[in-house]
Amino acid sequence: MSITEQDIRNVVLVHGAFADGSGWRGVHDTLTSRGYRVTIVQNPLTSLEADVAATTRVLDMQDGPTILVGHSWGGTVITEAGTHDNVAGLVYVAALAPDEGETTAQQYEGFAPTPEFVIDVGDDGFGFLNHDRFAGGFAADATDADAAFLRDSQVPIDMSVFGTAVTRAAWRTKPSWAVIGTEDKAFDQAMLRHMAERMGARITSVSASHALYLTQAGAVADVIVEAAENALVATR
Repeated sequence: MSITEQDIRNVVLVHGAFADGSGWRGVHDTLTSRGYRVTIVQNPLTSLEADVAATTRVLDMQDGPTILVGHSWGGTVITEAGTHDNVAGLVYVAALAPDEGETTAQQYEGFAPTPEFVIDVGDDGFGFLNHDRFAGGFAADATDADAAFLRDSQVPIDMSVFGTAVTRAAWRTKPSWAVIGTEDKAFDQAMLRHMAERMGARITSVSASHALYLTQAGAVADVIVEAAENALVATR
C-alpha cells in the first residue's frame, strides 16, 4: 500500500550507541519502496547536545510533518529533539525514553542488569561493546556475517552522555509508538515496557534481539507506517 495525500511522508531515522546509520538500510529500503521519503541521521555520539544538533539539522530539511524514529540511545536523542515543529510522531525501537530532567543512566535504576551486554571503556571515556560478547549482547538473531559487520564497524560513544539530563520530553506532547524485542539482551524487558507504558506509547512486541532495527526491518517499518498513518489524527 502506498501513501496517500493525507499521510505523513517524511521519516527520519536516528541510530543508537555503538552503531552508525547503516543498520537502518532494510527499514530505509522498505519505506522508500512504499513511497516514503527517508533520511538517516549520523550521530557523532560525543554528547547529547551534538546528537540532538545532528538530528535537528535533518529535521530542518524536512518539507512537512515527519515521523522521528530512534533506536536505543537514539531514543534519548529523539526525546530531546522531537519537540521540533516538523515532528508529528515518535517511534521508539528498543529505545530509551527519559522524562524531562532525567538522565539516560537513571532509566536503568531498579531493573535487572544485563550481563550479556558488556561495554569496554577506554582511558578517554569512550566505550565500545566487548568484541567477544558483541553478538550475544547486541545482535543474537543476526547472521554471523551481519553481527560481525556490526561489531567491526561499531562507533564508540562518550560514556558521559548517559549522565546528561534531557531538558524536554517530546513524548509528553507527541503521539508515540514503541517496538520491543522480546529477546533484547541490552535492556531488561521490564525496563523497556516501563518506559513505553509511561509514555503512553502503542506497543508492538517482536521476537528479536536489540538489533531488531536490522533483523526485523519489516516489522519495524510496519510500525513506522502505522505512526505515519495515525499521528496527525492522534494529535487532533
